[in-house]
Amino acid sequence: MPYPPALVAPMRDEMVKMGARELTTPAEVDAALGDQRGTTLLFVNSVCGCAAGNARPALRHALTHGARPQDVVTVFAGQDVDATARARQYFAEYQPSSPSIALLRDGEVVHFVHRHQIEGRSPQAVAADLTAAFDKYCGATV
Repeated sequence: MPYPPALVAPMRDEMVKMGARELTTPAEVDAALGDQRGTTLLFVNSVCGCAAGNARPALRHALTHGARPQDVVTVFAGQDVDATARARQYFAEYQPSSPSIALLRDGEVVHFVHRHQIEGRSPQAVAADLTAAFDKYCGATV
């Protein structure tokens, strides 16, 4: 059962304040990720402690880096169930994980961060991994 909207609203707002666009329906996911050109970061948000303590702070820090994705979008696992399921189809080769972060370039996943790569690590360490991926994939098109 989804958590009450009042509980998840601050978690949603946090993502929007850092520049992410919420995708709440499968149609919105397809519009953002289907036939995608350039770089898009998709953040699978979650109510868990590692999302609040590690993943969202890491992403907030990484998005201040010089190189960054052209588009940042988010789905909320356990809340926007259909949108999350549709988003996961775009990276079906990876185990479902909440939170998780997928960096796509021209529609292909080029970097993926699973929950187990977030848990127990500092936001700074996760952010360093993200910014290294941004440096590699978010610059000039090859």
